[in-house]
Amino acid sequence: MRYQQTLETSSFLSGIGLHSGNPASIAIHPAPVNTGVVFVVKHEADQIQSCPAGISFLGQTDHCTTLQAGDFGIQTVEHVLSALAGLEIDNAYVELLGSEIPAADGSATPFVDMVYQSGILTQDGPRKYLKIVQPITVEDAHRSISVLPSALPQITYNIDFPHPLIKQQEYHHFCTPHEYGKNIAGARTFAFQKEVEFLWSRGLGLGGSLQNTVVFSDTGLVNDEDLRFSDECVRHKILDLIGDLSLLGIPVIGHFIAKYAGHALHTQLVQAIMHNPDKWIMLNAGETGKDGILNGKNSSNSTIHPSELQPAFHAF
Repeated sequence: MRYQQTLETSSFLSGIGLHSGNPASIAIHPAPVNTGVVFVVKHEADQIQSCPAGISFLGQTDHCTTLQAGDFGIQTVEHVLSALAGLEIDNAYVELLGSEIPAADGSATPFVDMVYQSGILTQDGPRKYLKIVQPITVEDAHRSISVLPSALPQITYNIDFPHPLIKQQEYHHFCTPHEYGKNIAGARTFAFQKEVEFLWSRGLGLGGSLQNTVVFSDTGLVNDEDLRFSDECVRHKILDLIGDLSLLGIPVIGHFIAKYAGHALHTQLVQAIMHNPDKWIMLNAGETGKDGILNGKNSSNSTIHPSELQPAFHAF
């Protein structure tokens, strides 16, 4: 049997918001079984606002993924969600100071480091999976994303940009924590120099810099640092997809195939999965019957409720 996981302790990160340009800090805390990932902000007088990382709370998807619950909105959630999903963390409270997740270095590695700094706790509740049994596809002109039946979770992603350092790229990712940490988490956000001013005019990318974004000129790379992978761009697309898919609230056993997609199409597929319950079944971990499904054992659950959160940001 595979059990749900949370963090053993809390961890902290501060920086700047990629799109807002404002200071941004987060603390990731343990959470009880069946909580999922919930974003929280604690105000004076112990008032708490919360927003589950669920597709029903999806806001805009223009160059980032945003969640919205009433007047509580969170920008650029995809990288921290990607790290949690990629490392198979089922339950966590993500406490914010500000309205955006820190950009860090533009990848998910800083959030992966937060998880390993905290430690991973096996919980008492069994992990459930959504297994695709019939294909589901979302298309928009020449762009598309599908999920097909598969024995194991995997992703194949294709991109094509008319740039000498990108061109046509394809990457196939088997969804395990080891593969995620080694091959996906380090891929950074990328942009094109000629598009930067356009983003600024729309109030986006205000915190972007060569420290948190790979910037391409017409013929080369603006950054002094080389690409981390020759196909870093398509790997970052997979990083984003993993974060966006986590808005379904349950890990999926299926083969995702994306062609020139992005946040909007990713989240449309999540909605399509929800609206087509005849094309998937629910399984407990022990029912998958596949090699590679790890066994866990029961452990004491030293988790907290949002009302018990202590002021986390005095440490910054």
